[in-house]
Amino acid sequence: MLATRVYHYRDPAAVILGLKELRKKGLTPRGILFVALDPRGETYIAVPEDLDAVANVRVGDKLSLEPPWQGRYFHFDSVHRLPGDSVLWNGDRRLGDTGSAPEVACAISEWLKGSSARNVFLGCTSHQPGSWWTVDPRSPVIDLHASGFVDCVVTTSGILARKIDEPNLYHVELPQVAQGKLREGWHNVFKSEMGHVLLLERRVLAYRLVLTCERGLIEIDVSHLPDLVIETARVPMKSGFGVVGRIDGGAFAVTAGRVEPWGLSDVSPAMLVGSPNETLLDLPRTLQAMPLDEE
Repeated sequence: MLATRVYHYRDPAAVILGLKELRKKGLTPRGILFVALDPRGETYIAVPEDLDAVANVRVGDKLSLEPPWQGRYFHFDSVHRLPGDSVLWNGDRRLGDTGSAPEVACAISEWLKGSSARNVFLGCTSHQPGSWWTVDPRSPVIDLHASGFVDCVVTTSGILARKIDEPNLYHVELPQVAQGKLREGWHNVFKSEMGHVLLLERRVLAYRLVLTCERGLIEIDVSHLPDLVIETARVPMKSGFGVVGRIDGGAFAVTAGRVEPWGLSDVSPAMLVGSPNETLLDLPRTLQAMPLDEE
């Protein structure tokens, strides 16, 4: 279990200053474990207590952690700095009620520049998904979930997203994103044959991405976007299991929750399942031994 330390900032300006100070102490993007806002819009950031251990933290490790706080907090899932320095973030849909979420997301995005990083991925928490985009803290915010698009994943060519209550995966190209035309221009690039897509893996790794669907898991190859998406593996299952990430050359980060029309609710921190060089097709035996699987 990774020992953590929580920093509390009352406003976005304090977040900027606080992150700068933490960078001086050795914090890098992989060391930010959780970011959450309370209903007042104040920010809480969890990092390893031992910042010397940051280099050993992997995305899959983050996804398996429990948040170091209890109560009513609205979590970020990821923050992405896009070409042109616009900002995309995923997280609890209630982040939009706090008023400070765009400024906090932009503060984190700006901080990422200092590490030449494009994104930060955070711990796995239970909430109804939301996705937002903006140019800077003073610009209008586009709430993509208002158009049904959630779980946005950045690719080399644009943004992928699932649409609530659909089996389809959509893509919008970077020039369209740069113009802020995110209410339109989305193209259907893949259709699941296993029911509605409930969850997307949080990042593309080696051009692969796992879709969690109503009747199982599908892995796709996105190397030919924006023209083509290819299914590479399929694991039929009737369960609330979902893949939220994986470790490069290692395990899949698998969460569990209850299937809802809009996605998975009551998701738990992920478990690391599998070993180096395993593929999605190697997961069923392990997953089927878990209590939630109905197969």
